[in-house]
Amino acid sequence: MSAFKGSDIVEIAVRIEENGEHFYRYAMQLAKDEDAKKIFSNLADAELQHKKTFSRIFAAMDKDTPPETYDGEYAAYLHDYVDNKIIFKKGMLEAELAKIKDTLAAIDFAMQRELDSILYYHEIKRFVSANEHAVIDDVIEEERKHFKGLSNLRTRYAK
Repeated sequence: MSAFKGSDIVEIAVRIEENGEHFYRYAMQLAKDEDAKKIFSNLADAELQHKKTFSRIFAAMDKDTPPETYDGEYAAYLHDYVDNKIIFKKGMLEAELAKIKDTLAAIDFAMQRELDSILYYHEIKRFVSANEHAVIDDVIEEERKHFKGLSNLRTRYAK
């Protein structure tokens, strides 16, 4: 039996996008040149749009929460799970951010997170209705474009 329901998986996607947006805002502050700042800003804005997309999907899903000791306990558990176990892990994110001292390191970190997100979003399609697959495919395609843009930016910085 799965530990999570389909709505949980989509809620995790919302949290991934929130954490991604926070990272890109941090990377934007770290970047020295305007081109990199603009790219990171655009990526942060895109993550915010992805969050809205997954939030809309989540709102339309059936949600049954297990019995809770207090209101919001299960949601808090899911947020903690994402922050500590998935793609943009909060503890790991903080440790990794401390290591990121320049734009190139931020780009490398972002590229790996984009790849991880693409894989996760491919997997969540099993948990959502078929009529949402095209929307998720659009998000996956945008994440691929993010990766490609970051890859191009990395090539310029690696010289």
